[in-house]
Amino acid sequence: MSMLTPPGMGGKYRITGDKYPRMRRPSGRRRIVLAVIASAAAIGLIGWGTLQLIDVFTGGSKASAAGHASKDCDRKPAAAPSESARKQKPLPKPKQITVNVFNATPRAGLAKSTADELKKRGFTIGEVGNATKAYDKKVKGTGLLLGAESAADTAIPVLGTQLAGAEHKSDARKGGEVDLVIGDRFKNLAKKEDADKALAALAKPEPTPTASNKNC
Repeated sequence: MSMLTPPGMGGKYRITGDKYPRMRRPSGRRRIVLAVIASAAAIGLIGWGTLQLIDVFTGGSKASAAGHASKDCDRKPAAAPSESARKQKPLPKPKQITVNVFNATPRAGLAKSTADELKKRGFTIGEVGNATKAYDKKVKGTGLLLGAESAADTAIPVLGTQLAGAEHKSDARKGGEVDLVIGDRFKNLAKKEDADKALAALAKPEPTPTASNKNC
């Protein structure tokens, strides 16, 4: 027995001569697998971080969101008419409106000349003369349009297309006629072409954009 053999050990553990038992190192397969997994995870993290940096510096996310929003806006239908436009009463034709023309200024002849021009434009003319004491020399603007409550959104706006800047007012009358009281700043009725454009715009109000299209 060799002196290197521990007491009580024999057989394959017995050391004789100059030969020693060969001690094997643990297998390196597990280390290789762990190294491969760690490398893959590191590559994935590096790739994800690179994409995030690209988005930050190029605004990729915002551009993509804007692109989607633009496509959504393109697909939306045309704006619908506003609620007030849908409920608007049919507007009368000029010939359906009887206009009383009164002069509240010191200048003579304005009521007749104005009434004659309105008649040429298709309006029906009623009374023509000087304004009553309640309005005589008290209308400071271009004019005052007076009518019943029912005429506030029908006959009065139609007549208003002929005289820019006139004040609109309702009173307690029951009839359908409308008064045009000529004021101190009156010079002439609106030019016929301008009045016709205003009347056409009044008859066909532009639609109001819906809430869903506000961000487009």
